[in-house]
Amino acid sequence: MHSVCWRSWGLLAMAGLALGCLIFPAPARAAENLPSGRYAELPGVKLWFTDTGGTGTPIVLLHANTGTSASWEAQATAFAPEGYRVIAFDRRGWGKSMADPATGPQPGSVAGDLDALADYLKLDRFHLVGVAGGGFVSLDYAAWRPERLRSLVVAASTGQFAEPEMRDFTARVEIPELRKQAAVYREVGPSYRGANPAGTRRWIEIDEHAQQPGAPPQPLRTPNTFAKLATVTMPILVMAADADLLAPPALMRTWAGHLKSYEWAAVPDSGHAIAWEHPDIFNANVLAFVKRH
Repeated sequence: MHSVCWRSWGLLAMAGLALGCLIFPAPARAAENLPSGRYAELPGVKLWFTDTGGTGTPIVLLHANTGTSASWEAQATAFAPEGYRVIAFDRRGWGKSMADPATGPQPGSVAGDLDALADYLKLDRFHLVGVAGGGFVSLDYAAWRPERLRSLVVAASTGQFAEPEMRDFTARVEIPELRKQAAVYREVGPSYRGANPAGTRRWIEIDEHAQQPGAPPQPLRTPNTFAKLATVTMPILVMAADADLLAPPALMRTWAGHLKSYEWAAVPDSGHAIAWEHPDIFNANVLAFVKRH
């Protein structure tokens, strides 16, 4: 179950990284290493996005419901030096992106905005990475626009499936009153919170500037179902967080089992905020996967 993850640990150890850096690395913050941001005028929205630029194969990142494009700092600074063009955006009504009813219907869908952004940037085929709520969207988009994707990574995500099997699983494992707790307790693992107070404060800061007050969530283009999942056939990496209270590995294996094929990776001692808590392991798994595809 942990084979991909442990291979990544080995690769990182060979690279000479200290164990402490593997477990609790501080988020990359150096301004000179971060991608530039600007607005794209799209139907129904002024969409804020960041882009490392260049001519490399694009990797598009979809943030969690508690995040924004700022959540991907550690991925941008890791993927761009490997030759990739790294793009992330604030979904409509999140972060800096502003709905514009004069130019298009509301609230639209994240998949629709992603497709419009890909057209705006004249992207050909790209790798798509979605974490948590971004994973819902990545599956929605992959089923709708498979011809645009080289590969798909879905991490720490329930997939937002309405099948009784998924609802029953969640009812059995979810801690009572969990969703009434502050987001940082639901989503950031206790090991990270205890060992990295600065990173935890930054995560909270991003969450506090994520969904704008009163902004409606964007629906999926079509509901995610097991039948829809079976149509997704590009290379797929499913990555779970071992200490995830919302999307534990067994839950993710339940929906992933309805894919025609997929690769599996697990990040040890990580909560739901998988890419934030363990960026070195997360990034190594993603890079190894996209380089094969």
